[in-house]
Amino acid sequence: MTSKQTRTIVIAIPPKAQPLDVSGPLAAFREAYRQTHGEIEYDVRTLAAGHDRQVEMDGMTIVADHTLDDPRFPIDTLLIAGTHDYQQAFEMAAFHAWLRRHTPDIRRYGSVCTGAFFLGAAGLLDGRRVTTHWQQAEELAARYPQAEVFADSIYVQDGALCTSAGITAGIDLSLKLIEDDYGRELALKIARRLVVFLRRPGGQSQFSAHLAAQMATESRIESVQHWILAHLAQDLSLPVLAEQAAMSVRNFSRLFRRETGGTAADFVELARVEAARRLLEDSETQLQRIASQCGFSNVDLMRRAFIRRVGINPSDYRQRFYTQAT
Repeated sequence: MTSKQTRTIVIAIPPKAQPLDVSGPLAAFREAYRQTHGEIEYDVRTLAAGHDRQVEMDGMTIVADHTLDDPRFPIDTLLIAGTHDYQQAFEMAAFHAWLRRHTPDIRRYGSVCTGAFFLGAAGLLDGRRVTTHWQQAEELAARYPQAEVFADSIYVQDGALCTSAGITAGIDLSLKLIEDDYGRELALKIARRLVVFLRRPGGQSQFSAHLAAQMATESRIESVQHWILAHLAQDLSLPVLAEQAAMSVRNFSRLFRRETGGTAADFVELARVEAARRLLEDSETQLQRIASQCGFSNVDLMRRAFIRRVGINPSDYRQRFYTQAT
């Protein structure tokens, strides 16, 4: 690198935005300057998604660099921060108009978490592949049926459009964009500095979040769930689980569904796929041994579960997501 390279990154901030949706990407892009000793710089600016530079975020107030009223300036990358109050996205007509007017001239644009709703409200998701926080994915798909929503993806890039899942996934997306711009070595240096993984690629499932969301609060069911997670290789049939809970099969099944919204068999399969996924990412263990360790009686059953839950088979998953230890 012989001359300084600068790209302008704009983070649009709606009212009540989640601070980490802003500070996470900002830190990743700013770190490029330090890691290259000033040869590469991302000029990161904040944009209030309204007419007032002062923005009330979730738990703090900031003064943005720009508002929608400022004169046009070159933007390389635009990211819209998410907010718990994403319903306001449908009422911000001025921001919608700004997005429609500016995005055709922006090299790439997208969102963190529920920021995707603002893109949808501006009519920018139709016919596109997108993601958001898994808890809002169903609603995003319902509101924008012309979009293809990937509920389990960490991030999705579809041409100039790049969207990410909840909160910390904004850092994953930022590292991916930095890698696209300047290569894996720089992105890895930044990831190490931020003490995050570079290897969480777009398309990797948010399984841990789904698993955590299905944990019960009723003590007997919660106890059985923790026992399942510690004994994945054992017989986890319904009668065994009911006995572990000291309940009849019928009562256990009814209570489990009431507490988690799903069946015990679904939870077991999800837990086993999650465990197998980690082994595929972090080890060179043979598929048959992984299947056995995670409670699948054979590789074919594990393959079927992966296709149901992840959309690809274990071999393809490993090829995409395995990271060799260094």
